[in-house]
Parts: sequence; C-alpha cells; structure tokens
Amino acid sequence: MQTALAQTVRDTPQGREADAVLRSCVHCGMCNATCPTYQLLGDELDGPRGRIYLIKQMLEGATVTQRTLTHLDRCLTCRNCETTCPSGVAYHKLLDIGRHMAETKVRRAWKDRLSRALLRAVIPYPARFTPLLRLGQFFRPLLPMSLKRQVPRRRYAGAWPEPRHARRMLVLEGCAQPGIAPDINAAAARVLDKLGISLIRAAGAVCCGAASHHSSGAREGLEFARGNIDAWWPHIEEGGEAIVMTASGCGVHVKDYGQLLKDEPAYAAEARQLSGMTRDISEILAHEDLSKLGGGIKPGLKVAFHSPCTLQHGQRLNGTVEKILRQLGFTLTAVPDAHLCCGSAGTYSILQHDLSQQLLRNKLQALQSGRPDVIVTANIGCLAHIQSGTDIPVKHWIELLA
Repeated sequence: MQTALAQTVRDTPQGREADAVLRSCVHCGMCNATCPTYQLLGDELDGPRGRIYLIKQMLEGATVTQRTLTHLDRCLTCRNCETTCPSGVAYHKLLDIGRHMAETKVRRAWKDRLSRALLRAVIPYPARFTPLLRLGQFFRPLLPMSLKRQVPRRRYAGAWPEPRHARRMLVLEGCAQPGIAPDINAAAARVLDKLGISLIRAAGAVCCGAASHHSSGAREGLEFARGNIDAWWPHIEEGGEAIVMTASGCGVHVKDYGQLLKDEPAYAAEARQLSGMTRDISEILAHEDLSKLGGGIKPGLKVAFHSPCTLQHGQRLNGTVEKILRQLGFTLTAVPDAHLCCGSAGTYSILQHDLSQQLLRNKLQALQSGRPDVIVTANIGCLAHIQSGTDIPVKHWIELLA
C-alpha cells in the first residue's frame, strides 16, 4: 500500500510505525472473511481493510469525523484478522494509533466520555469494583431476570498452598477477576503446587492496564504497567521463573509491555524482559509432567472449550489448552466457528452492547451445539459474558484440573 502521510505525523515515532504497518498491507480483503463485525454488519468500514483505509486517510490529513471514530470503536480488537492475514499486518498497532489520533480530533459525546471515565475509574481497582459487585450480588435475587443474568453469582476462593518449592512463579491477581472468580488463581496455585511450583502473589501488583488502554485511557494504562514492573522486578531478581497469567486478556497485554514502554528509558529494558517471561498458564502446563496431578479429574466429562481471541489470535496459543484437556481424559465437544469472538472483548460488552449481544448469541449456539456438561474458557471477561447467557456451568479450564 502506498502512503503519503501528513508532514505533522510523518517523522514522529507513531507516524513511522503506522507507515510501516500500512505499507505491509496489500488490501486483499482476506481479513474481512474472519472479522466478526464485518460478518454482522456487512459494511466495508466495519472490517479491518476499511478501518485501515480510514486510518490511512486520517494520517494523510483527511478530515476526521464522528463516523470515523464510530467505525474504529466497533472493532473488537480480537485480532482474528491478524491470524488470517497472509502479509502479517500488525493491525492492532495501527488501530491503537488510529483511535488515539481520532480522539484528539473528534470530541466524543458526553455520555460516551462519561461511560469510559466511569469504567476506567471502577474496573481497574478491586477496592472499588468488588464492593459494587457484592452489592449487586446481595440484591441479585430481587432483580428481574434480564438484570439478574448480568450479575454473576458469588464464588469463593479455595485453599492457596503456602510457598514451599524452590521453583517459584508470579501470578497477576488482576482487577475484576478477584471479585468475580477468586477461585481461578487459587485453583492455578493448587495445580502448580502439585507440579512442584509455588505461585506467588506480589504485593503492589495492580491491574494489567488493558481496561484503561482500550477505554480512551492509554496514559493510565501505562501507569498500571509501570506499577506492575516495580512490584514484580524484585521477585524476578530473586529467581522468579515466570509471570503466570490465568486471564488471557491480561496476558496478551502484559506480553506487549515491551512494545508499549519501548521509548521510556527507565522501564524499557525491564518491560522487555518481563514481557518475554510472561506465560499463559497453559504454556506452563504444556511443558510439565501432568501425571503428577494424580486423581480427582473426571475423565469423559463433556467439555466445550471457548478459546478467547486473546489466547488464539493475540498470543497464538490455539490448541494448547485443548491438547492438555484431551491428554487428561476430558472429552471435548465440537465448537463451530471457534475462531470467532464471543463479544466480551473487555469493556466492549458495555460500550457496544447490541453488537456484543449478537456475538454472544452466536457463540452460545456454537458452544451448546455439542451438549456439553460444562463450558470452559481461559479469560475472565469471556467467562462472565458467556455465563450471562446460559444455565450450563461456565468455568476457567484450570478449575477442572484442581
């Protein structure tokens, strides 16, 4: 793709990065074939190729309108297009640049600004999010069914083994996950304990920053990233092997710390090293002797696995969890169109509610088609979103092993 970027952006770091991404695109349109929003809306501008053109025009000095921002906002950032693209276009990098630039040129409606500000003020902070969630759970029995389904039932953390092994790994507690499903990290700790690994919670670690980054708060997101690096670094110096992620949405973002902080001398080297040490829990188990887990697992249990976009497209770990589950004796049901997003996408399910619900209905039909006993996934956002639409139990897959 030929480019002629405006002089005001041509020689900036973002301009050079955007130009490289644009020039790698051959505008073949193969990305549209797997884009969830293009499939729903059938509008070229609601597919990756159309959004790339919108960003290109903006960078070349064309007038930016609310329509531009609307089409960019509708993107799930699922990165399905990157899996499909034969040219290796780093679409998500271009989208980040395009969204930031569009927001500097077009003022959002006050309701949209308020929604995004509230999300950034609540979700990344467990001390704010969890009490509000508990309040909703207290009144859940009194709510109409339409609202009741949006409030997850309360779950309790099981036992967390004391650190006792020479091998130690860090885990990101997360922001929403401790309130919605505190049992996930506890289950991961018990599984790793059986494998001779102690899972450590670092004091001072905070939200990964993804919720802010994707809700018009990139600067806030970087603050969270710096806070986590400060909290984790002493443990890494003491021999911590890896940073374990039980939420694939957090994992793909932390793995990007090296890119996000590459221009900050005080953090660039540490960010790059920590990104390289970040592992989804499935990556850890894939290299361990799982026979050490012993009994307690129910072989033959029919399981539908929803592979989050952040796992299969963002981290390119498609098939890893499925292989582990089959190895341990679980029966995986077929899930048609497993590459498509469930519609959660972080704050997308709130900011783009109607599109999100359409995607959820399609995903539930696919997941339930094999009549599973349980639905499992690898991301807290997907878990809560899918559970809101079905009576089949929805869990994190690591819970099946614990």
